[in-house]
Formats: sequence, structure tokens, C-alpha cells
Amino acid sequence: MIGILIIAHAPLAHALRECALHVFPDCAQGVLAVDVLPHEAPETTLSMARQAMDKLGTPEVLLLSDVFGATPCNVAQKLNDGIQTRLVAGANLPMLLRSVCYRHESLDALAARALAGGTQGVMPVGSTAPQNQTGKRHATSHHDHQQ
Repeated sequence: MIGILIIAHAPLAHALRECALHVFPDCAQGVLAVDVLPHEAPETTLSMARQAMDKLGTPEVLLLSDVFGATPCNVAQKLNDGIQTRLVAGANLPMLLRSVCYRHESLDALAARALAGGTQGVMPVGSTAPQNQTGKRHATSHHDHQQ
């Protein structure tokens, strides 16, 4: 199975991991997170990320980062060799959940699924009245008072 390492601004990396564990509790050892703290040196973060990759113990790793061009992504780029790792920026929960579900596929296929999950998970949602409401509306000048 392919390991997944999330590198993102604190506390997003760990929060995403916890959400994934909520849905897929069996994925705990295959998904790790490194939170990038505000005033931490990039070298420190890189060292922590390398340790996390070693802890995954998998020959291939999908790297997920939150914002392209920011410190977490820059650190992840230093880990990304393009052979045993792939990096996808713009991490969100749909991306991570899709990645967890398809960890058995090839690294290239997993990176493509991550990208698809992330983009397909972002969509406009129209507003509608809740299904259990009667639709009763009052004139704007009318006020209900309860005592």
C-alpha cells in the first residue's frame, strides 16, 4: 500500500488526518501528518517530514500539501523525487478520503484520484428550504413575539 503524508499549515494537517480516521479508522498507520508551525524554520519541518516518511515504512508515498508556493508545499517539494513520491497541492478532505480509498493502486493512479477527488469535492450548492418546513413566511413588517 502507498503511504500518505499530509504537510500543511498547523493545525490543518493533523485535522485532515483526524477526519480521515473518523471515516476510515483502519488507515491510521498509512496516513501521517506534519503541521507547519508559524515561526518554525523550514529545515525543522523538512526534518520532521523525513522522519514521518520513514515512519510510514512504505516504498511509495503520496504527499499532500495545502497551498502551492507556501512553506508546507516547498518542504514537500524537497521530498518529492517524482519516482517513489508524488505531490499534490491544494489538499482538502474529499482529496484525502479519495486517496485513502485507493491506496492499493499505482502511485500515478493514486495521484490522479487525489486530484480528481479534490476538484470534484468543490462545487456550488444552491440554497433550498429544508424538506421538513412548511414554507410559512411572514411579511417583513410582521414580527412574532413570544413571552
